[in-house]
Amino acid sequence: MSLAKKLWLTLLATLLLCIGFAYGLSNILYEKLYVASVEKELLQAGKSLALDYQGGDLTDEFIQQVNWYNEKASFEVFAVRNPRELAACIPFEIDYETLIGPAEREQLLKNKPVKKVGYVARFDRQVVSVIMPLLEEQRLQGILYLYVPLENIKELTADLTIYWGAGAAFFLFILLLIGLKWARYLTKPLEEMKTAAVRLAEGDFSTRVKVPAKDEIGQLAETLNRMAESIDKEDERTKEFLATVSHELRTPLSYIKGYSEALSSGMVKEEEERERYFHIITRESKRMERLVNDLMELIKLESDSSALERVPLPLAETIRQTLDKLKPAAKQKKIELTEELDHQIIIEGDEGRLEQVIVNLIDNALRYTEEGGRIHLRLSKQADKAIMALCDSGIGIPAEDVQKITERFYRVNKARTRSDGGTGLGLSIVENIVKGHGGRLMIESEYGLGTTVTIEFPLLQDMDDL
Repeated sequence: MSLAKKLWLTLLATLLLCIGFAYGLSNILYEKLYVASVEKELLQAGKSLALDYQGGDLTDEFIQQVNWYNEKASFEVFAVRNPRELAACIPFEIDYETLIGPAEREQLLKNKPVKKVGYVARFDRQVVSVIMPLLEEQRLQGILYLYVPLENIKELTADLTIYWGAGAAFFLFILLLIGLKWARYLTKPLEEMKTAAVRLAEGDFSTRVKVPAKDEIGQLAETLNRMAESIDKEDERTKEFLATVSHELRTPLSYIKGYSEALSSGMVKEEEERERYFHIITRESKRMERLVNDLMELIKLESDSSALERVPLPLAETIRQTLDKLKPAAKQKKIELTEELDHQIIIEGDEGRLEQVIVNLIDNALRYTEEGGRIHLRLSKQADKAIMALCDSGIGIPAEDVQKITERFYRVNKARTRSDGGTGLGLSIVENIVKGHGGRLMIESEYGLGTTVTIEFPLLQDMDDL
C-alpha cells in the first residue's frame, strides 16, 4: 500500500471517528438537557399548584382545580389524599413501595419534592415524575403527582439525524476528495525521491529532484540532491583517478615490456646497449613500485583517519632529525638547506607521518630548485597555532596551477614531467596527513621566483581542550 493511500485511509478513519464521537456526544448531551428541562418544568408546576393548598384535609374543590389544570397542561398531574390512590388515576401499573419508600417519605415530610425517572413498559419509554408533598404541621395530607413520558430520543432527533447524516456524508466526501489530493501532493516529492534513489542505485548519478518547499520534505530533497552531487563528483573523480592510474602505469609497463622483449629476442648485441636497457627496465620498475606504494598510502589515509598514531611530540626535534637525513642530498646538488626552529612547540602528532610530510616537501623543493639555490624551513608559534613554513628559491608554480597542485596526479606541464621521477601523489599525501592532524596546508608561489609551503598545526593544549 502506497504512502498516499495510507494517509488517505488515516484521514478517513479520523473523520469517521470524529463524526461518530460528535454525533454520540450530541445525543447524550441532548438527552440530558431534555430530561433536566422536563424535570424543571414539572417542579415549577408542582410548586405553583402546591401554593394553592391552604391546609387541612384535601378538598374536592382543590382536586377538581388540579384536574382542570391537568387538562390544559402538556403533562399529567393528579392530586390525591393517599398515595395509594394513584393506582386508580394513572394508566400504568405502579409499585407504591418503590414509588414512595421510607426514604422518599422522610423527604416528603421535610417538604422536599421527590423526583423519579423510570422505564414504563406500556409507553415503551422513560417516564419522568415529580411528587410534591402537601403538608400541614408536619403531617402529609396528600400529594401532587406530576409525570410525563419522555419522547424517545430517536423520535426527537429523527429529523436531526437525517440532516446530520446528509451533511456528514457531503462533508466527508468533500474532505476526502481534498484529502486525497493533499496526500498525493505531500507524497509526490517522496515518490520522486524514491525514483531518484532507485536511479542512483542503478548508477545514474546525474539524477536530481525538485525541492518543493523549505519544510522537512524539502530539506530531505535538498539532502538527496547534495548526496547525488557528492556521489556524482566522487564517481567522476574515481573514473578520472582510474584513467590516470592506467595512464601512469601504461608508460613504465610499455618501457618494461618493450625493452624486455628486445633483450629476450636477442636483438641487442652490444653489452653497453644491453646495460642501458637493463637500467631503463630497473628505473621503470622502481617508478612503478613508488607509484603503487604512494597509491596504497593515499588510499589508506583517505579511508582511515585513525591510521594516525598521535602522541605529544616536540615538532622541532622531528624536523631537525629529518633534515639531517636530507642535507647530504642538498649538498650534492649544491643547495643550501637551513632551518630556524622554535624548540618549545609541542603538538599532538604521528612522528612517522610528519617525517613523511617533511621528506615530500623537501624532495619537491630539491627537485625544482637549481644548483646554488636555497631552501629554508622555519617553525614558529603564532597565537594558538604552530606554523611550519618551507621557502625555496626554485622555479615556482604558475598562478593558475597553485590551487590544483595538491590534486592526485596533477602536474604543472611547464616544469613537472614524468621524467622528473615524481608520481604526482606526494602533495596529495601531504595534504591528507596535515588534515588528519587537524591542520591546514597553504601554498604560495610566484613563477620563476620560488614557492612557500605553510602548514598550521594546533598546539597541544588546544588538542586537549577538544
